[in-house]
Order: sequence, then C-alpha cells, then structure tokens
Amino acid sequence: MIGILNIRMCIVIIDLEATCWEDDRRLERMEIIEIGAVKLEGKSLKTINEFSSFVRPISEPKLSGFCKELTTIQQCDVDKADDFKTVFERFLDWIGSVSYSIASWGEYDIKQLATDCKRHNIHFPQKFKTKHINLKKLFASQRKIRPCGMAAALKMLGIPLEGRHHRGIDDAGNIARIAQVILPNACLQA
Repeated sequence: MIGILNIRMCIVIIDLEATCWEDDRRLERMEIIEIGAVKLEGKSLKTINEFSSFVRPISEPKLSGFCKELTTIQQCDVDKADDFKTVFERFLDWIGSVSYSIASWGEYDIKQLATDCKRHNIHFPQKFKTKHINLKKLFASQRKIRPCGMAAALKMLGIPLEGRHHRGIDDAGNIARIAQVILPNACLQA
C-alpha cells in the first residue's frame, strides 16, 4: 500500500444524474443526463478544473416528472444536449493524458458509466474500474460507521452543502470537499 496523494496524478471526482422514475431504479433502464466532475491535483487536493455537461438520452428521451423534480434538470436542457458518445469523448479529453484515479460517492456512477458505454458501443476505460476510489466506503471505514449519503457525510464533517443536491456538478463539488478531508488520511493503491 502506498499513499494515494501523488503530485504527478489527479483525482477526478465524478457525479452523474440519470433518467429515473419513482418506482424503477434499474441501471439498464436509466441513462445518464448529466456528467459533473471536479479534477483535484494529486498532492495538494486543490481543485484544478471542473467539467459539466447535460446528456441527451436516447432510449427514453422524455424525462419523468419525478426526475425533473429530483434533479431540477428540465426537458429543454437534455433536448438540446449532445448524445452520450459525444459528451463522454469530451469528458475523456477533459481528463487528458495525466495519470489519474476516478472517485465517486459509492459504486453507482461507475456502474452507470459502464452501462451507458455498453448501450452506445463505446469502450469503457478499464482504469475507471481498476483505479476507482469509492469515497462513500472510505468515509464509512474511516469513521467506523455504516455507509451514508453524501449530505449526511457533509453534515458529520461540518461542511455546508453547496449548490443543488442531485445536480451532477454541484454534487461533484461537494464530494470533492469531502475527499479533501478524507484522502490525506487514506492509504490506497495508486
């Protein structure tokens, strides 16, 4: 085990929003409608850059009322957005050629990215799986508690939630603020 904090790498915090319905949460039905990400410099964990883009769903392009209320993403936002393939290529370009690890609050985001890559016949970067940091699990382990939601973790740390919960870019920023507290104490494989 070696320390995760490395000047030559970045931590890319991602948070996705996807089509959803009050009574159906199957990944294979859901499609990404927003990718939010924050890039942290590896050693200092300072924010370097942000990525935010809506994504136009193709299988079920009409957003449910539940989805619009939960995320505040409106039909016009996704109607005028690029498709997943285009946005995902931009996202990978934004990450760039630097060494990086992907981090998210739990496993959902990585699984949904893999599902959408498969749906669109896009190669899913193996590094997303092998270099993934599950911050939810890490936080619970460090605190010796059961895994909890991002908002609850922020509250435990005394960090106010910024922006709108269930918006990709806002949640990615909030998760990055948690990462800045817990990663210095973590020993993970780099």
